[in-house]
Amino acid sequence: MHTLQSQLTSAEAIALEDKHGAHNYHPLPVVLDRGEGVYVWDVEGKRYYDFLSAYSAVNQGHCHPRIVKTVKEQAEKLTLTSRAFYNSRLGEFEKYITAYFGFDKVLPMNTGAEAVETAIKLCRKWAYEKKGIAENEAVILVAENNFHGRTTTVISFSNDEDARKHFGPYTPGFVTIPYNDSEALAKALAEKNVAGLLIEPIQGEAGVNTPADGYMREARSLCNEHEVLFMADEIQTGIARTGSLLAVCGNCSCTSHCERQEATYARPDVLILGKALSGGAYPVSAVLADNAIMDVIKPGQHGSTFGGNPLAAAIATTALEVVRDEHLAQNARALGTRFRAEMNAYIKNSRIVKLVRGRGLLNAIVINDREDSSTAWDICVKLKDNGLLAKPTHGNIIRFAPPLVMTEEQLMECINIITDTLKAFEG
Repeated sequence: MHTLQSQLTSAEAIALEDKHGAHNYHPLPVVLDRGEGVYVWDVEGKRYYDFLSAYSAVNQGHCHPRIVKTVKEQAEKLTLTSRAFYNSRLGEFEKYITAYFGFDKVLPMNTGAEAVETAIKLCRKWAYEKKGIAENEAVILVAENNFHGRTTTVISFSNDEDARKHFGPYTPGFVTIPYNDSEALAKALAEKNVAGLLIEPIQGEAGVNTPADGYMREARSLCNEHEVLFMADEIQTGIARTGSLLAVCGNCSCTSHCERQEATYARPDVLILGKALSGGAYPVSAVLADNAIMDVIKPGQHGSTFGGNPLAAAIATTALEVVRDEHLAQNARALGTRFRAEMNAYIKNSRIVKLVRGRGLLNAIVINDREDSSTAWDICVKLKDNGLLAKPTHGNIIRFAPPLVMTEEQLMECINIITDTLKAFEG
């Protein structure tokens, strides 16, 4: 089968997927075969800069040698036991990740959506057993234009009609409020039976929608006032992507892998992680909380056959070590500042780009066009032709999120590719 794959052209590989696979994605027309660091190669051997990083799952770069070494070593020893038994890697990982992020306990899962579902269940159970909300009456607040996955529960509180329509009936128990609006949040928190606030510190799928600097801290404070769990979905924004270990750290001044400054860190009650926790090598997600919250979960009440497996535990530990040892948060912060400065300089004389926004190496440009226009897609196709891979979101927004191992020299080469491509669309 490997020989067959190596003989396929891009057109043949695309045709195979189109014929035999569900059409639940609309990929850019490129067929990738190999990756290393910030680069990927297609089946014909053309090299590209990856400016999506598998939606921030490969912050450490493609096929990081330390992570690959861990995969090989653990895969040859033990991959899965289920949680019917203890395994030799899980406890070490749990100790490491809880110290790394500063929480008492972790509940390991596999995918980001599973982690979000876990956090929702944890919040509800805490609400009934600790806060005293009547059974089945708990309400969780969510933000407009959120993206927390595509499970039945999660799409129930999505306002993305493509993700939601014709998948009902929907799960009750959620109230949607405007994002980055402290007044609306305060008003919603004053209502009865509110158990938690589930929020992304930066809304990635919504086009890197970045809130005001003080909003997360204010949200944290308001949740404290009303005894409501502040649940941060850092699946895409966490693990150094935004220039700090967590996006809820704000613009903290990190000198190691991260120091959480009291003035900027909006410490969540429940922290949800995924994507880069795996280094892109294997599905790993996690929910972290302190004992007063996590201890409401008892044996038999939640779990997963693969959650906490030894392969995942080993990989996630190494993935976090790489972030710390290679100072990826600091690199993301420095390169992100340079990227936005260069793009803002371009925008001054641009008719096609309206603005650039973001934090660290999670950024987006807004094309001065309608959401239903094909301009952003056409730009991404041209970027591909010029050796850089990115993808539109919300029609007229292009997200840029390269691996955090990128150098300044590589970044400047990519900025030149982006600006030269944009010039062809200025008209």
